[in-house]
Amino acid sequence: MYRYDEFDHAFVSSRVEQFRDQVARRLSGELAEDAFKPLRLMNGVYLQLHAYMLRVAIPYGTLNGRQMRMLAHIARKYDRGYGHFTTRQNIQYNWPRLSDTPAILSELASVEMHALQTSGNCIRNVTADHFAGAAADEVADPRPYAEILRQWSSVHPEFSFLPRKFKIAVTGAERDRAAIQVHDIGLHLKKDADGRIGFAVYVGGGQGRTPLVAKKIRDFLPEEDLLTYTTAIMRVYNLHGRRDNKYKARIKILVHETGVEELTRQVEEEFSHLQGTELTLPAADIEAITRYFAPPDLPQRPEGWAGLAGWKKQDENFARWVDQNVQPHKHPDYGMVTVSLKPIGGIPGDASDSQMDAIAEIAEEYAFDEIRISHEQNVILPHVALADLEPVYRALVAQGLATANAGLITDIIACPGLDYCALANARSIPVAQEISTRFGDPDRQAEIGELKIKISGCINACGHHHVGHIGLLGVEKKGAELYQITLGGSGDEHTSIGEIIGRGFEPERVTDAVEKIVDTYLGLRLGKEETFLAAYRRVGPQPFKDALYGSTVEAA
Repeated sequence: MYRYDEFDHAFVSSRVEQFRDQVARRLSGELAEDAFKPLRLMNGVYLQLHAYMLRVAIPYGTLNGRQMRMLAHIARKYDRGYGHFTTRQNIQYNWPRLSDTPAILSELASVEMHALQTSGNCIRNVTADHFAGAAADEVADPRPYAEILRQWSSVHPEFSFLPRKFKIAVTGAERDRAAIQVHDIGLHLKKDADGRIGFAVYVGGGQGRTPLVAKKIRDFLPEEDLLTYTTAIMRVYNLHGRRDNKYKARIKILVHETGVEELTRQVEEEFSHLQGTELTLPAADIEAITRYFAPPDLPQRPEGWAGLAGWKKQDENFARWVDQNVQPHKHPDYGMVTVSLKPIGGIPGDASDSQMDAIAEIAEEYAFDEIRISHEQNVILPHVALADLEPVYRALVAQGLATANAGLITDIIACPGLDYCALANARSIPVAQEISTRFGDPDRQAEIGELKIKISGCINACGHHHVGHIGLLGVEKKGAELYQITLGGSGDEHTSIGEIIGRGFEPERVTDAVEKIVDTYLGLRLGKEETFLAAYRRVGPQPFKDALYGSTVEAA
């Protein structure tokens, strides 16, 4: 992983001291809240319903045991003993005192972490495939390029006050596990016919009030032009993006209103002026950054295959966990382990301080001190020998972290919702807990198969409900919470926005509605191999509408 140099250390430390002074002036009354707000947001500090919230960046979802231990320490010392991992590969603390935030940022800086650009109208945390560097289907590790983008975009003087927040995602595999087509810029690493590394470039994706799938504007961009072309896109957006209406300020609206052909023309014209300038990446610089992400030296561990087979025969729960939460690694003697933060009936994405400490210890002992955070709010141990899966599982069981549900119906994505967020219209957490409890039986989950439920407490879509196979959106109607259901969404390489199925459901009826949808799917699928998403795309919404509403379907 990337390690700070002298400049990084000095820069982050100076920003901490600057914020320490700003907080002191706010607490003394010298700074009013209106003046303080943009300053705190630049440092990841939000004011939520009940308290301040601090959002800490985990660039491209990569951290080590030392850093995870620091996150546990902060949860224990400054919060209420837990943190919440988000769909942007960040962690949020929901209860810090404002007076403590400079001390938290200082402690984060000691392990090369920060909260810069986790808020505001700037380029946010660059995200990547959580299996990066380990996946068997990977063309190249996307993290070096995400790190290049992070360095370039950090406090960029030209792009620190954009029309609206801006999100970039990078993937380097055949399967898109970074949801790049619902980002402002999505980059898909690929090789051309000559074996050169480059990117397919997507622009204008996003969820929220106006969900749109990104448009591909370049099929192949050579890697050396990464910053040049990204700058061209940013300049076109910064010039023409709307500043008069925040609901129409994202680049997706610019792409939609301008038209993809005209926007591409403008980007290519700006790119032609920038080519060959200092923004062009020298091969030596790419190689230098890439060396930080060299995979660990993985020794041959062939004994793991026989041991694994024996353990699976002895323990049904272990076998279920391996089959569901361990994915093939590019090295045949290893696996990629998903540590589920979705216990049955639990709060999606939450981890206690003791659980974070335990994950750090497991990673240090069994996973070459590498940890990833997925945009699906789980933790990944990317390099675990098959021979070590049994002790890893036992250690996870002891911490309540061995739920065998990765990719299943209880692996729910959910935002904090109305329990914490000042923007929310409805609660997300209790709904997720009730659905998880209803479908918690392992055999039932296995029978249903792959099914992604995603829940947002408001139209901002932090829970990615638009790309859930089943999406739930909390809305407010006549002072009461209501949940609108969408079906058929997906955030993979075949991205689609879910369709609103009909009128919303009250909180006490939403789990029953989900169960009717699932039962309808089980009754019409063409064998167990047909997933919910495949079945929905085959038959369309009508069977599900009929199951929910009968023959007369009211509009949402």
